[in-house]
Amino acid sequence: MAEAPTGPIELFYWPTPNGWKISIMLEECGLPYVVRPVNIAKGEQFRPEFLAISPNNRMPAIIDPDGPGGAPISVFESGAILQYLGRKTGQFYPTDERQRVAVDEWLFWQVAGLGPMAGQAHHFRIYAPEKLPYAIDRYTSEVGRLYGVMDRRLAEREWLADVYSIADMATYGWARLWERQGQDIAAFAHVQRWLKQMEARPGVQRGLAVRAGDRDKINLANDPMAQKILFGARTTEADR
Repeated sequence: MAEAPTGPIELFYWPTPNGWKISIMLEECGLPYVVRPVNIAKGEQFRPEFLAISPNNRMPAIIDPDGPGGAPISVFESGAILQYLGRKTGQFYPTDERQRVAVDEWLFWQVAGLGPMAGQAHHFRIYAPEKLPYAIDRYTSEVGRLYGVMDRRLAEREWLADVYSIADMATYGWARLWERQGQDIAAFAHVQRWLKQMEARPGVQRGLAVRAGDRDKINLANDPMAQKILFGARTTEADR
């Protein structure tokens, strides 16, 4: 009988807010992993071998050689990866149903709200070739509204859910870039306190340090080719 595959989790990654979610979770859980860099500015996310595990051509993604039943499994979408790792390890994703619902609420709030809106704020404020005041105001204001939602939540508790969880990890990578989103963090005292708590965690620090130098290699504001790859329409064999 063949032995079940074992080995570290493969993390397909680039140091962005979505990538940080998973490197932080892996560090917080103490899981062994190896990084498979996906240079999004060079279009490596469109390679067939990556599309085979992440058909939406977005990182992060993982391959766990010791998946359910001992068989390998690949997972794409950062929220799904966080939930999977939480179930696998029993860490940062409560088994109590009421507590889990609270975590899921704020995880989905991030992946469906804060992340997309903050990403659009980054785009129109920093990268768009034409400055469009309506778009800049629209997304900057919406991000500010979402920070207000988070600030009111954190006024009542230490973490977004009842305990420190994957919801905090998912949100942190975007919230730490508040300045790029046109926000005044001093206006959100409870978010500011929470950011400091997150920054003090060793697992968060290690997760942010993963290939941190790669982030400085890309200057999207002055790299038309990278802009075309990241922001232009792209058709792949998988799209046809």
